[in-house]
Amino acid sequence: MLDDPCPPVQQVRRLEGQPFTAAAPETAPGYGARLATTAFGIPSLPRWCVWVEPSADEVPDRWERRWLNAVDAALDHWMPFLPITRVSDPNRAHVRVERRRPLRRKLAGGWRASNGRAVLQLLEVQREDIWRLEPGVTVMVSPELRAQSLQATALHELGHAFGLWGHSVDPTDALAPVQGASPVLAPSAGDRRTLNWLRDQPTRFGKPFKPADAAAQ
Repeated sequence: MLDDPCPPVQQVRRLEGQPFTAAAPETAPGYGARLATTAFGIPSLPRWCVWVEPSADEVPDRWERRWLNAVDAALDHWMPFLPITRVSDPNRAHVRVERRRPLRRKLAGGWRASNGRAVLQLLEVQREDIWRLEPGVTVMVSPELRAQSLQATALHELGHAFGLWGHSVDPTDALAPVQGASPVLAPSAGDRRTLNWLRDQPTRFGKPFKPADAAAQ
């Protein structure tokens, strides 16, 4: 029998402080040098378990269906390049995709609104009696967009969730903050090159460890 690739959480502890502490090496390919990393390495996992917020009703209305179709399409475009398992229980997920507009953020130049956002938390998580360090990501994608913009926003924010915590200056990349005349609906060659490098980097995420309170007993 195969092991459950996405077991439910038994216990979770959030690590306090800012998640990002440094930039990736300047020699990284693609836009890897523009990515942020953590004290534990790149926040990447061998396999990602993703929950997408379902319809509020048994049968989704046209607006929910449009949002779900766009998020599904974005996930489908990432799946050839890294292992992703869809789950129906958010307690089994590393990434939770929610149908809501992010709150405005206060920046130096004033308040900024956005169509999507990915928020990272560093977590100590127990699953199947094993403790691991995990990135926990909440992805928010506003439903108040046209279909192509929905998909492009979901693709961009999911790229952050899967470890691409930075932006490209190439408008043809999914992780470019300002894209060209047409929305980017699939990962580009630059996105794939950067992601392949990222997934080869050493990291403590996903590795079993013994919690301090257990070690002290």
